Amino acid sequence: MKASRIEQPTDLDTVRASYDRVADNYVAMNLGDITAYPWLRTAIDGFATAVQGVGPVLDVGCGPGDVTAYLADRGLDVSGVDLSPRMIDHARRRYPGRQFSVASATDLNLADSSLGGILGWWSLFNLPRHVLPQVLNSFARALVPGGHLIIGTHQGDDDLVRTQAYGAVPVTWTTHLWQPEQLWQLLTSAGLSPVADLRLSESVAGVPSLVLVAQRPTT
Repeated sequence: MKASRIEQPTDLDTVRASYDRVADNYVAMNLGDITAYPWLRTAIDGFATAVQGVGPVLDVGCGPGDVTAYLADRGLDVSGVDLSPRMIDHARRRYPGRQFSVASATDLNLADSSLGGILGWWSLFNLPRHVLPQVLNSFARALVPGGHLIIGTHQGDDDLVRTQAYGAVPVTWTTHLWQPEQLWQLLTSAGLSPVADLRLSESVAGVPSLVLVAQRPTT
């Protein structure tokens, strides 16, 4: 079975164009290097251990492919997708032996019970608040029983309208900040069970960071 169609954000094309513009600077600034953030690397390592051998893994919003490649180097069957064609160009150039494709989180048409793990690693915060629950529901259906979802995002109460990013490159997007309790409610409503919750007081974006790990129950 395929998941039901998800509503497409009205600003999807604008956000895609913005990430295309910042992609070169993002790579030059090496912002996707997970090894530069020890606590976040620990979370990714735990996720990798949890999904090892469970099934294929999909990195949704993979950017230039750093985390996808990091997981592949640990033996996972992992592929990456990103909204931005320019980001995917970088991913394919930098990691030619890995699988990357252009796709939005809202248009993946994931088959039920097809994935052992899914990452939304700082890639879902641009989704409108009424669209994110639809995406999380599709992720939950796509996981096999025992599969894990890891989300990394910015923590807070506001919606931040961004006009510049990654070296003052002009962009047009909204960063939706979330409190952990709000996200846990969405995840449990999607049928997932809490596994881990990491909260960091600072991030490169100047707001607290939040990492949540949830699992599709085995029974």
